Amino acid sequence: MHTALWLGAAAAVLSAVVGVFTVVRGQSFAGHALTDVSAAGGSGALLVGVEPLYGFVGFGLFAAGVMDLIGVRRLRGRDLATGIVLGAATGLTALILYFDTTSQATTGATQQILFGSIFTVNASILPVIVVLSLIALGVVAVLYRPLLLSTVSTDIAKARGVPERLVGIVFLGTVSVAVGLSALTIGAILSTALLVGPAAAALRITTRMASAMAVAAAIGIVSSWLGVLLAYDSYYWGSSHHAVPVSFFIVMLVFAAYLLSGRFDQAGHRPKAAELPGLAGHNADPAARRGAS
Repeated sequence: MHTALWLGAAAAVLSAVVGVFTVVRGQSFAGHALTDVSAAGGSGALLVGVEPLYGFVGFGLFAAGVMDLIGVRRLRGRDLATGIVLGAATGLTALILYFDTTSQATTGATQQILFGSIFTVNASILPVIVVLSLIALGVVAVLYRPLLLSTVSTDIAKARGVPERLVGIVFLGTVSVAVGLSALTIGAILSTALLVGPAAAALRITTRMASAMAVAAAIGIVSSWLGVLLAYDSYYWGSSHHAVPVSFFIVMLVFAAYLLSGRFDQAGHRPKAAELPGLAGHNADPAARRGAS
């Protein structure tokens, strides 16, 4: 239980910080593709007897680079790259899971990789999880201003000399790490829910980036911890003594939080330009500036 709670908190915080940028930048589809790639990596790691976390993160980082190389110039190109990587990763996952499930040493691999098995995570992997989370959060902190600037307006970012391609691929790397930790928590196929759900709910409550990250982290932690506790307690809910999967509870709690956040919908998912030092008075929307003039 202690290991599950620590893992849930680490995944929730990192997914919240990275997820807010993912939603605002319109890269939820890319995040979904990376979850399927992480499934291939996790199942491959399990097949060769390596900790699934390394497969989740390693394959995700590799896929982020491939997606950048295939479709870097235009939005349509990025979507095309995401779709290609998504299809290839799904096919590879099916093949590797076939080998996993036909191996006596890896029974239950499909459940563990696709839908998570947070209660079976070894406590010895916690230091690695903490280090990966801190590194990813540190990268986001360093890139915060150029990342926010390119999110608000690519024109302003170019004028300010922001290396958008470098910023974009490094950000995808942090998404890969967040997806990898989420895959350990609720499984690769559901990890998009922890990446996008709390962030989308938070952006309905506030359009301030820092506030949205804090709210998303709170939603993610509460959903993860409450989901772990409910799954643990569900063992005693019936005479059959079959616990309900923790991934179900976490995803449903995130979904409920998103529905409830509709009462506070701020009708927008773009950060405020006033958050950027030196940009007060600059409207991030060129069309709005022309209309005002």
